[in-house]
Amino acid sequence: MARPPAPMGVRETRRTSRPRLTGLGGGLFCGATMFALACLDHLLFGGSPTVYGVLFLPVCVLTALWVRPGDLVTAPVVVPIAFAFGMLPITDDSGGGFGGHLMGLVTGLALQAGWLYGGTLVAVLVVTVRRVRVMSRRAARRRAAARGQAH
Repeated sequence: MARPPAPMGVRETRRTSRPRLTGLGGGLFCGATMFALACLDHLLFGGSPTVYGVLFLPVCVLTALWVRPGDLVTAPVVVPIAFAFGMLPITDDSGGGFGGHLMGLVTGLALQAGWLYGGTLVAVLVVTVRRVRVMSRRAARRRAAARGQAH
């Protein structure tokens, strides 16, 4: 049994209720958010990698949920890049200048690979579910259109 159509104002609200980011917008959102959270982590917790990793997971979910259906494939690509970008404020440079900071970043990424893989996996799962839903809606529309033409 089909649902009755929603009033016009409700349909407009449903359509615009969630942000729809392009692939680039999703990358900028994720990168800027992770950088800001890393700065906050540095100020409040002294740059705790565990706090940073825990905060990474909801950002991955939001990025995967907010990216446009046409750009779904970009979400699992941008989240690891954003993780690495966000690590910059919390890495230990050991007083070695640029080389020391780069080495600290590589070490931090190696030690926090579990959070990185976990967040990427979460983004892949959310994107996969969204993609299956988009494909099933399209198939249902095609079937309904075919039924309409058959009559």
